[in-house]
Amino acid sequence: MNILITGANRGLGYEMVVEALERGHHVIAGARQASQKLAGLQEQYGEQLETVQLDVTDEAGIAALAATLKEQDRTLGAIINNAAILAARNTSIEELDMNDVLQSFDINLFGPMRVVKHFLPLLTEPGAAIMNISSEAGSITNAYPGDYPYGITKTALNMFTQQLLSAVKERGVQVVSVHPGWMKTDMGGEQAPTDPRQSSKGILDIIEGRIVPQGKFNFVDYTGKEMPI
Repeated sequence: MNILITGANRGLGYEMVVEALERGHHVIAGARQASQKLAGLQEQYGEQLETVQLDVTDEAGIAALAATLKEQDRTLGAIINNAAILAARNTSIEELDMNDVLQSFDINLFGPMRVVKHFLPLLTEPGAAIMNISSEAGSITNAYPGDYPYGITKTALNMFTQQLLSAVKERGVQVVSVHPGWMKTDMGGEQAPTDPRQSSKGILDIIEGRIVPQGKFNFVDYTGKEMPI
């Protein structure tokens, strides 16, 4: 399977690259900037890994990359929309900078929409899947104060998942919003209880059909358990 992963140079994105490579998949690792970690994987896995410049806020760049792959008669089996930011953490509404909100929407919501817009025509492999990396912060049922930009954008991302699922279900494409857990990453911090590699394994299991998401809405955690909308 050919898997496109955004935000692949660190954190969960990097761990998903490693997990997918170890499982024998071909990975297109997209990131705004190159990293030594991805370069090390490139040396180890050779042509099984492609590292590409992919800024989810740059629609022209996304379109150009998709066009290049199309010209090469390339196909995709999965798209993992992982790139995201957590801005204005624990900021009250009175102190909130709306520029943080705008930037969060640009990356966390519009980014996945741009990626799907241009790469969906390439998603033709059997058992194709789109994984939108969401968060428990996007649950309306369990809404909490603070993290306004992040939580609201993840709620909107869940809606995008449902709309997209309705659009592609006749093609047999799986579309899922995944809460990866509170992880030990730059975003999650060292106090987080979950190893991002553990989360990566679950997400790849969902893509491969080893885990079948449960529930009315395709918003689940990395074990496939239903998350509250």
